[in-house]
Amino acid sequence: MLRLMVWMVWMVVCSITGMAFASDLRIQGSNTIGANLGPALVRAMLAEQGLRNIHSVPATPPNEHSIVGTNALGQQVRVDVSAHGSGTGFAALNAGLADMVASSRPIKDAELVELEALGDLKSPEAEHVIAIDGLAIIVHPGNPLNQLTTEQLADIFSGRVSTWEALGGVGGTIHLYARDNQSGTWDTFKEVVLNRANLSLSLAAQRFESSEQLSDAVSHDPQAIGFIGLPYIRAAKAVAIADGPSQPMLPLDSLIASEDYPLSRRLFFYLPPNNPNSLAQSLINFTQSPQGQAIVAQNGFIAQSVQANRVVAGEHMPEDYQALTKEAQRLSVNFRFEEGSATLDNKARQDLVRVVDYLRTHDKLTQHITLVGFGDAKNDTERAQLLSKLRAMTVRRELVKSGVVLREIRGYGAQMPVADNAEDEGRLKNRRVEVWVY
Repeated sequence: MLRLMVWMVWMVVCSITGMAFASDLRIQGSNTIGANLGPALVRAMLAEQGLRNIHSVPATPPNEHSIVGTNALGQQVRVDVSAHGSGTGFAALNAGLADMVASSRPIKDAELVELEALGDLKSPEAEHVIAIDGLAIIVHPGNPLNQLTTEQLADIFSGRVSTWEALGGVGGTIHLYARDNQSGTWDTFKEVVLNRANLSLSLAAQRFESSEQLSDAVSHDPQAIGFIGLPYIRAAKAVAIADGPSQPMLPLDSLIASEDYPLSRRLFFYLPPNNPNSLAQSLINFTQSPQGQAIVAQNGFIAQSVQANRVVAGEHMPEDYQALTKEAQRLSVNFRFEEGSATLDNKARQDLVRVVDYLRTHDKLTQHITLVGFGDAKNDTERAQLLSKLRAMTVRRELVKSGVVLREIRGYGAQMPVADNAEDEGRLKNRRVEVWVY
């Protein structure tokens, strides 16, 4: 209490004298990250660096945090986290008001151009996937609806479908709940659902800056439907989602970790490669460590730690793939590629290290691994199968550099899609390589 009173008095002195506490690291952007995960990672990183007396100080307006600690020299280290939406983070970086951006969507092309003086923010040094999240479609827990397609979602949230009866349910008029315009959650939903159908959000939708408030509102309204980040389902009910010919999928940890779930998304830290903040680099290094990923999981997101899972065979699977599910376990990562390229993307480069560490730890470096490649639909089925196998061979080439000896490589072409091949983003998700361990 005494410490808090001293801090408040000092803040008053600063406001009178024009002084200001200099922040050692300024993080701006996503509410999904900044509400809880970002501050938790900052506190743990400062503790790992040996700082003492780490605590949060009062900050206004809402969705802002200041985390302060004391180093071995008795100096205060302060990190400010502002969580008002991914778009605000890139704008703050451009204005010199942030050192790094927390974003729940990839950086946009226009933002890349605006920030090019800071370096290539799509480079491996700048773009860092810190966790995987899934946009959950939530309804009231008493709603009998269990699944929807992305096409139905577009119709619902645009207002083209306005009653539950039109979906085969009951309840009358549908009440729409959506995140605010600055939210990365909203950007992701708009991109993967509404924009694909050339539709806009209905003006009747209620908008929320707070994820928690949106979820609680849905769980108290029997006619409600909303979208939210995975940790904020709370008391609401999540429904299964299908995209095009994909199987309906609930936002389960295993399906989100592999990014097969249609509304899965990556959460990012962006750090300018030109003159990066050293404390920001320390935060990124900590976040990618096993300790950092454990904090990701503790905060309700999907960590990028590699795990082996049993897969239940389904009728949509080829026969020899079904046999694979009985003999082996699938790792929780899929390797994906840069758009229009056979080059592994930034997350895949990090996942290579994690997979090799897993194989070494479990004594599976030799003859225990099968790579399974998939792709998007082509006019020529044989060409699609060949390309899918070539993608698997790209991953093989990288694993071999670390001493991995594979058991087998398979290619299944456009079979078992996880997304709609009619869209660029869907084709990108379908071009993937799975890792199976015996």
